[in-house]
Amino acid sequence: MSELRNNKPEFRNINAFVDLPTYRLPPAGWVSILHRVSGAFMFLLLPFIIWLFDTSVSSEISFYRFVSAFNIGIGFIPGFIIKLISLGLIWAFLHHLIAGLRHLYMDATHSVTKEFGRSSAVFVLFLSIGLTLVLGAKLFGLY
Repeated sequence: MSELRNNKPEFRNINAFVDLPTYRLPPAGWVSILHRVSGAFMFLLLPFIIWLFDTSVSSEISFYRFVSAFNIGIGFIPGFIIKLISLGLIWAFLHHLIAGLRHLYMDATHSVTKEFGRSSAVFVLFLSIGLTLVLGAKLFGLY
């Protein structure tokens, strides 16, 4: 009986400073956490998003104010920071959309295997980052 006890795994409390830095989160875990982070980021910046939309469509004069916010800045915030915040919003939207579609697909088809979860999570990460790079290049005037 004592031999069986030695073969059982030992469970203990984790030490956040020792165990968490060495823990490797699988891609599906990263997508899940980033899905929540992107949703929270978009929610917190909703007033900025509404201001951007309102300023861009209200009138011709407000549209030029919208353009100057990206070129010159707003108050003490330089235009480069506005572009970085917008780039973060672009990533948040793309990641949240693609990860949400992944979750909907998995729920609709019951595709909940470990391999599909891993491959679809890697696909979500690469697609959201790739599209963000393409749109970021446009935002910063590279093409």
